[in-house]
Amino acid sequence: MSLFWRIFLLNAAVLITATLLLLGPVTVSTPVLLTEAIVLTVGLAAMLIANAALLRIGLAPLRRLARAMTTIDLLQPEPRLVAVGSGGTAELIRAFNAMIDRLEAERAASAAAALSAQEAERRRVSQELHDEVGQTLTAMLLELKQVARHAPEPIRAQLAGVQETTRDSLDEIRRIARRLRPGVLEELGLVSALKALTSEVTGHTDLTVEQHLAADLPVLGREAELVIYRVAQEALTNTVRHGKATAVGVNLEHRGGFVRLHVRDDGRGIGGAPEGSGIRGMRERALLIGAHLGVGPALGGGTEVRLTVPVGEAGGRP
Repeated sequence: MSLFWRIFLLNAAVLITATLLLLGPVTVSTPVLLTEAIVLTVGLAAMLIANAALLRIGLAPLRRLARAMTTIDLLQPEPRLVAVGSGGTAELIRAFNAMIDRLEAERAASAAAALSAQEAERRRVSQELHDEVGQTLTAMLLELKQVARHAPEPIRAQLAGVQETTRDSLDEIRRIARRLRPGVLEELGLVSALKALTSEVTGHTDLTVEQHLAADLPVLGREAELVIYRVAQEALTNTVRHGKATAVGVNLEHRGGFVRLHVRDDGRGIGGAPEGSGIRGMRERALLIGAHLGVGPALGGGTEVRLTVPVGEAGGRP
């Protein structure tokens, strides 16, 4: 029975019952006696209370559905609503769940294509920086060295400063190229790539990095390793740029059929600030491999990022 007919018949039953009572044992005098007024008032209150209670019970699934519609976030999947209720209510909830399943599948497919294109573009830019800009700066260093060798002393000192600036620029170009395309990840694996990442952070900032990286990790797919690396990279980048932290810990372990990455700093935390594109990008990457990402305040202050990746047959949600 549809919601319309249930509400209609409910109200009809209440009105018919009231009419029968007025035509039967309950009568109203003119003027209305006090006892009759009390009976009518109590009866009306009872009908209103019964009507409100029955409507609240009948419309409860719709209220839950409306709340889910206003809070749903495709980047943070939640358990689906249970299709309870009679008539069209359960059908509406099932349709809503099917719509969310379809939207999540479409978003995952589009995000996978976008991230794949992004990684390809990063590789291309990294290669061009390394091959073209890097080689050009290297040639400039050689020419400056040759010119400085035959230059008089005052100019030689100036050329030495130019050489140092060019050498610093070359190092920065190489660092950017490594961030765009982590070659060590493809050549030496995830643990070595994370060690190189933390070494790079400590080499260019005053941040103290404490790392605990398990060496007995199971075999992960190339995509899963890239997601773990990019999440760690983004977490450390946020710590350096926004966290105002002095220390950060990076932990990677394999336990209970899951590989867990934990990055925690002692900075100012995220507070009530809305999630930026970096965190949402991490969530999109996590969804691609069925992982769970948690970002929030750490105990004692700071921010922590937790990525839980299912491995093998444990590929359910943690």
